[in-house]
Amino acid sequence: MRMVDLIEKKRDGEPLSKQEIHFIIEGYVQGDIPDYQMSSWAMAVYFQGMSIEETAELTSTMAKSGEQLDLSTLGGRFVDKHSTGGVGDKTTLLLGPMVAACGVPVAKMSGRGLGHTGGTIDKLSSIPGFRVELSQEEFLEQVKKIGIAVIAQTGNLVPADKKLYALRDVTGTVSSIPLIASSVMSKKIAAGAQGIVLDVKYGSGAFMKTIEDARRLATTMVDIGKALGRQTIAVLSNMNEPLGRAVGNSLEILEVADALQGKGPDDLIKVCLELGAWMLVAGDSVPDVDTGKKCLLQSLESGAAWDKFLNFIAAQGGDDQAVVDRRLQVAPWSLPILAADSGYVQSIDAHKIGILAMTLGAGRVTKDSPIDLGTGVLLVKKTGEWIEAGEPLLQLYGRDKESLAEGLLLAQDLIPIGSETPEQLPLIEEVIQ
Repeated sequence: MRMVDLIEKKRDGEPLSKQEIHFIIEGYVQGDIPDYQMSSWAMAVYFQGMSIEETAELTSTMAKSGEQLDLSTLGGRFVDKHSTGGVGDKTTLLLGPMVAACGVPVAKMSGRGLGHTGGTIDKLSSIPGFRVELSQEEFLEQVKKIGIAVIAQTGNLVPADKKLYALRDVTGTVSSIPLIASSVMSKKIAAGAQGIVLDVKYGSGAFMKTIEDARRLATTMVDIGKALGRQTIAVLSNMNEPLGRAVGNSLEILEVADALQGKGPDDLIKVCLELGAWMLVAGDSVPDVDTGKKCLLQSLESGAAWDKFLNFIAAQGGDDQAVVDRRLQVAPWSLPILAADSGYVQSIDAHKIGILAMTLGAGRVTKDSPIDLGTGVLLVKKTGEWIEAGEPLLQLYGRDKESLAEGLLLAQDLIPIGSETPEQLPLIEEVIQ
């Protein structure tokens, strides 16, 4: 085979065989296929797409390009959850202890964030002493002992995806559905999941801006899962507004602590109950979603999920008492943004709040950008809530006076207030399985 022939074949809209896909991925990982040819192939895929059979084969080949985690030695059925990302998305941190408390073990590899705020690993890093890197033996032993472990993705997991994603990022091919879907699903397959629950977000704060694009991505990933023998369920959730009230790493850990003690925001709890219930169904722990939601609510009401969260932190070297006492690093500079008028909050643009949080220091512009774990934004009021003139709408937390001043400029007139109660959009749009 020659790579140029395969580029031309995909350019002309013809399907690639299993052998041809293997040739491309293996050749690229080994350095036999140069970046300029792989870029050309990715652009051909961007314009011509791939069939489900091609995309499933691409996913499988990428998953096998590095080490694969074998969870079978632990017994039981393991379910992984993935979110396509959004502003204030801390669902893994709340879901993990709830699901583990209901008897389904959670063995999860997560990533750092690029963009508005940190990823799950950044948020956990705001807990003093927390170890985000464990050996495979430590990782598996912790899951066996307490039912939950969350670590940073290892460098040897799906190296094909790391190389291809970096290339897509600089060649304008990130938004290809087959390439996004294979990127996500290859990591889930390599991490040993037998069941996969996907939180596919849509809206201003999501990667997929429209419900139609989110549905296409969700359907593709579910079809890949089926083709590779993994039960896969996708939940489409609204990310036009930040999830919860906290946007920022330490701030989100504190919000998760509140939620696990029965004081969490309604939207965050609702999304976690939906995702968690499907995880319990996929884990063969409950017969249906309603039963799953009851179990998850019971884990919150009884304190079992909160205890599981603290055990999880301590097991990975974190200072659980610092979370209990709310002694996490929070930026020393803060500023309230006050409402100019009385009325109902009409909307809160998730993308703009994300940019505001990143400006304050909570996110990364590039993968090497520094991140300040104590910065971010608290939404004092959310859409549909009444506010009096002069009351705080937002609370900004900045790393210095300069970033806070820049944040103040961005925050002015960011949230519209009106006399009419705004229409509330559904938080969960649909479930695809």
